[in-house]
Amino acid sequence: MAAAIADMKELDPPVRLLMGPGPSDVPPRVLRAMAHPLVGHLDPTFVTILMEIRILLQAVMKTQNEMTLAISATGSAGMETLMTNLLEPGDKAIVGVNGVFGGRMAEVASRCGAEVIKIESPWGEPILPEQVQDALKKAGKVKLVGVVHAETSTGCRSPIEDMGSIVHDAGALFCVDAVTSLAGIDLRVDEWGVDALYSGTQKCLSCPPGLSPVTFSPRAMEVIKNRKHKCQSWYLDIGLIANYWGEDRMYHHTAPISMLYAIREALRLVMEEGLEARYARHKAMHEKLKAGLEEMGYEFIVKPQYRLPQLNTIRFKDGIDEAAWRKRLLNEYNIEIGAGLGVLKGKVWRIGLMGASCTPNHVNTLLSALRDLEK
Repeated sequence: MAAAIADMKELDPPVRLLMGPGPSDVPPRVLRAMAHPLVGHLDPTFVTILMEIRILLQAVMKTQNEMTLAISATGSAGMETLMTNLLEPGDKAIVGVNGVFGGRMAEVASRCGAEVIKIESPWGEPILPEQVQDALKKAGKVKLVGVVHAETSTGCRSPIEDMGSIVHDAGALFCVDAVTSLAGIDLRVDEWGVDALYSGTQKCLSCPPGLSPVTFSPRAMEVIKNRKHKCQSWYLDIGLIANYWGEDRMYHHTAPISMLYAIREALRLVMEEGLEARYARHKAMHEKLKAGLEEMGYEFIVKPQYRLPQLNTIRFKDGIDEAAWRKRLLNEYNIEIGAGLGVLKGKVWRIGLMGASCTPNHVNTLLSALRDLEK
């Protein structure tokens, strides 16, 4: 062990084009923000930073929810935050499952002691509003309905725009996984009736992984306030965390200060570009990538109307050793793309065009590398 430690050099990771399902490339401004001097997590300056992050998140999520903040952990913790705060043992939850992360949401809900009813669609196909409506009619009294907006394992978008009113008419809360959709495609928390939502920093926000933006509507907070039992997670108890993010600051945990510097700058970059311009950029680069891939004979697994521009899932052609090609892309061209998960393992590639990884250079470089490999 001593010899191994003595042989360690200063960290010098390779420079890659990150074009997998996350993380995405991080802009220099965000990396520089992380290098700023630390302040204490109870410092008045830090309180101001937290308030600015809240304002920026509200703008990007298109919400007025006061309870909007960044959980000090990755997107999976955001999922746990929603479920552990909103569900109690014996509650009934409906969860859409059309990929890995819908399945994970159902698993987390069940670990909260809820009775979980799954709405299932084949991988690569969306969860539709009529499926939600049918499930609610059959289920009786339901506490919440959870749907993944952008399923990272398949590259499929579920049309959640009209689901909120359906869920509210049944007296339930509408909860959304927006890990891959936030800042990449249109998302309107208030207008669409979303009661609780979680995301991650490492996708279209182009911030290092480590935080999970969340938001809770007043309806959701009222449910949390009237819980019969304490939240099963102390660390993710939104009531305790809310006091930590408030102006009067009650100590809860030591915040990841440098990561919060990073998300503040990443969100500023999003707003400088403009949400509509950012959505248009993701769509334009998707079309550019699509044209090049289809010219070479690759096929997308998701129908065009449900296809995510920021996460492209394609079938590779017969005769290709997909793992070997991914390895060559990484080692010879410094390009990372993702493999398939679950039932799609060994059958697809997942190509990310997220945030700072969504540029003509990324698309052109990948297409050129694939053409080289085909020679």
